[in-house]
Amino acid sequence: MIRARKPVKYAAATKPMNAESNPLAAHANFATTHWSVVLEAGEEDSPKASEAMGQLCQTYWYPLYAYVRRRGYDVHAAQDLTQEFFARLLAKNYLSVVDRNKGKFRSFLLACLEHFLAREWIRANAQKRGGGQIAFSLDAVDAENRYLLEPATDLTPEKIYDRRWATTLLDRAMTRLEAECLANDKGDLFATVKGFLSGEKGEAGYRDIATSLNTSEAAIKMTVYRLRQRYGELVRDEIAQTVATAAEVDEELRYLIALLRE
Repeated sequence: MIRARKPVKYAAATKPMNAESNPLAAHANFATTHWSVVLEAGEEDSPKASEAMGQLCQTYWYPLYAYVRRRGYDVHAAQDLTQEFFARLLAKNYLSVVDRNKGKFRSFLLACLEHFLAREWIRANAQKRGGGQIAFSLDAVDAENRYLLEPATDLTPEKIYDRRWATTLLDRAMTRLEAECLANDKGDLFATVKGFLSGEKGEAGYRDIATSLNTSEAAIKMTVYRLRQRYGELVRDEIAQTVATAAEVDEELRYLIALLRE
């Protein structure tokens, strides 16, 4: 049961770290993010780096599938290519060619895929595909179903890739926020106010929710405010997993928001 007049309580959001004013603290915060672990591994045979790369790929494989489809490949070819790409990416040491001055995992992954497609692996015999060991399973049916929902626009493959990257990141942050609410027995409340977090509901909706929960409109607004703060923190944390330094978080966040507003 949802208790009235007791909105979800979260600590106030802390001010984002300024990497320039406190570089040592910023480095410490990024020492164990997924992409920083991959970069630090360099040419070393690091199980930790391989695991981090696998986690990142598992999260962001759909944007690559959408990119391949938008390049004009049919369903089966796109499925084969995406699966084979990840098999080769995780099996080979691509870290030696990473440009540390361009530390975004988003850019690295797309550059690797473009290189892979340029070598036309699709010409390989069918029995040679999938020879590498992949660390996770790609749901080909789900991937195509999602792609069929993409708007029929003139977006370039690069744009569709970046947009799907952005929505995937936001979805992950929202899923984490929901998990936190469930862990605090606030799952029902989260479901009720979720629309306000993503901007789907207008101001008038606060009054209706307050009435249904027998609480004040001000209490609901405070709950939404705190959840938005926490959501913003989780979005920044998700971005931090895909860049090399704290200074790049704001840059990447601005870019992804601009993409979704186009």
